[in-house]
Amino acid sequence: MNKENFVSIAEAMKQGSGEVAIRGWVYRERGSNQMKFIVLRDSSDIIQCVFDKAKFEKQWEDIDKLQIEASLMVWGEIKEDKRAPTGYEISADKIQIVGLSDSFPINKDLNEELLGDRRHLWIRSRKMTAILKIRSTVLNAFRDYFREQGFTEFQSPIIIPGGAEEGPTLFEVDYFGKKMYLSQTWQLYAEAAMYGLERIYGIGPTFRAEKSKTSRHLTEFWMAEMEIAWCDLNGLIDYAEGMTKYIVKKVLENNIKELDILERDASKLMPTLEKKFPRITYDEALKILKDKKKIKIDWGKDLRTIEEEKLMEIYDTPVFVTHYPKDAMAFYKPADPKNPKVALCFDMLGPEANGELIGGSQRDTNVEEMKKALKDKGENLKDYEYYFDINKYGAIPHAGFGLGPERLIKWICGLSTVKDAIGFPRTMTRTSP
Repeated sequence: MNKENFVSIAEAMKQGSGEVAIRGWVYRERGSNQMKFIVLRDSSDIIQCVFDKAKFEKQWEDIDKLQIEASLMVWGEIKEDKRAPTGYEISADKIQIVGLSDSFPINKDLNEELLGDRRHLWIRSRKMTAILKIRSTVLNAFRDYFREQGFTEFQSPIIIPGGAEEGPTLFEVDYFGKKMYLSQTWQLYAEAAMYGLERIYGIGPTFRAEKSKTSRHLTEFWMAEMEIAWCDLNGLIDYAEGMTKYIVKKVLENNIKELDILERDASKLMPTLEKKFPRITYDEALKILKDKKKIKIDWGKDLRTIEEEKLMEIYDTPVFVTHYPKDAMAFYKPADPKNPKVALCFDMLGPEANGELIGGSQRDTNVEEMKKALKDKGENLKDYEYYFDINKYGAIPHAGFGLGPERLIKWICGLSTVKDAIGFPRTMTRTSP
């Protein structure tokens, strides 16, 4: 089993002709009592392998019994064949059966719930493999973009004394007899670190106990976040737009094959690279919805998913909606000095009914205003003492945003749910595998 003798299926097809040795799992199998056609898969691609009984008399019974997901090593000659599933075929000379498989419990008739029950096996599918490769590109591109902009990576605690969003969505943890919570965001700690590092980014797990069963919500997901000193709202939006374009460009450069596997029309992503993203205020969004979609929203209400989706029917790129009502926003989003009824914040909404992809804001440095907002929400001010403290010593204008990678991946891949944008989703009702 000399590792050096084997190549990936993609490498074998790139070689195009001659002797090759590959290994992988049975993706499909068919044949007669004289000839067996086995489509083998590995992480790189699939290829058809042809087994002639005349060459494998002693092993034929074992070959004939092979089922989907059995693992094999195959040696043979590769050649181009346009009739084969991926345009190449291997005429097998030698086989070694490594692991048997019996009645693999995944088939095309399974519904979403049953596929969820068998996620530990469904994750082997070409669909999930393609999505997870794109996910890797997205997260790497996020890091690369901010590194290129001179940012430093920073990690924050997962177990925290208080929240940054809404108290009811916190997961409580018994921490040696003390009540603690799972993190909703790195932000409060990132702001402390920003005063030393100035430009920081981070990627980490996030937990929100939202009682929601929509296609856009998970209880455990990841957040890709940034925080920057000496930055206002417009500068922050520039970073969000530049980052989004950078990520989409990297996916189109590196993952066209995966988009094809997902039957995603890549041309729908091109406007994101070619156009500047519209920037509209909350007030303008309400007017557009009223005039073009006949939807009237009372001022002060946050936009619901259905209203975001209706608004985005008008656009083919992401759109920034800014200056939401202050009273509907988190405590750390400051009032606009020009209009205290609205906050210096934004949401970036995705096209094709994908809703909020990014949320960000300038950060409030007025401790008394933040204390008042937290009191109004029934929060314990003692949990935020460290956060108030960082604003007592040389507070400066600063800003940051959080990207939901699963939501961005859902849009890029053309998926129907964020559950497919992560390896093992966690929801209100899904706790295993």
